Amino acid sequence: MEQLVQVIYICLSDGSDVNQTPLLWVIEGQSANMSCSHTKDATYFQMYWYQQLPGQNMKLIVFTTTTPPHKYEQGFDKEKFPAKKKDAQTGSLTVNNSKPEDSGLYFCAVSKHSDAAD
Repeated sequence: MEQLVQVIYICLSDGSDVNQTPLLWVIEGQSANMSCSHTKDATYFQMYWYQQLPGQNMKLIVFTTTTPPHKYEQGFDKEKFPAKKKDAQTGSLTVNNSKPEDSGLYFCAVSKHSDAAD
């Protein structure tokens, strides 16, 4: 029997200049596609995707820029969580073959590139 998988998607930034889809429901086995976009300038081309499952801490899934390959964290792979980043202001993350255990919060965050030395 098919189950609905709830994927709650939240997009984070330091202001109200990031657009998001706040709630997403998919049928088990389907793909959940989440988009993130912002109106900051093109120096904010770094995008981070996080997952927070119920009762767990937030985990980084993948760090993306406009120049692949994207950097996946241990425990996450590009077949299950393909990410796209075609330009500085937009990106997407997909959860393929969704399962009930994928239900949780998914966060997008953007960051400004800096060449400043530490």
